[in-house]
Amino acid sequence: MSEEYKSPVYNVKAVPIEKVFANDYNPNVVAPPEMKLLELSIWEDGFTMPCVCYYDAQQDHYILVDGYHRYSVLRTSKRIYEREKGLLPVVVIEKELSNRMASTIRHNRARGTHNIELMCHIVAELDHAGMSDEWIMKNIGMDRDELLRLKQISGLADLFADKEFTIPDESRPDNMY
Repeated sequence: MSEEYKSPVYNVKAVPIEKVFANDYNPNVVAPPEMKLLELSIWEDGFTMPCVCYYDAQQDHYILVDGYHRYSVLRTSKRIYEREKGLLPVVVIEKELSNRMASTIRHNRARGTHNIELMCHIVAELDHAGMSDEWIMKNIGMDRDELLRLKQISGLADLFADKEFTIPDESRPDNMY
């Protein structure tokens, strides 16, 4: 890359949603509860990340590389569509199809997963701050069962926080533990 290279994020464009099309190679799937959370996130915080697209000049349209679910929210949420005036924030990458496919997978896989211990800590902090279960479920996108499990895990951790444990000596008979 040349010294003049600038990452695509420095050139975000507002593109009419009608000019944006999904690719046919994205294996990423988001469950309905997370889609509802994404819609809430975009409603509460706005679009905080642009979608990544390839621009097809012959067709005069943009093909998604990353951001399909943000794109879907704009297409399906009337309140967000109206607020955003049907415009999707997009950055453009210039890559051949095989490299776009690789980019899609890298974007999907690089997002990671949530650490249970940290999620328990966050739930405990929110609970100690006086946030209701309903507030936590709505704003973090949890159902009641998940919230209960995290509270139970963090509660058990609190109960045993000042205890010291040893691993049993495997040479002793089972009934001696």
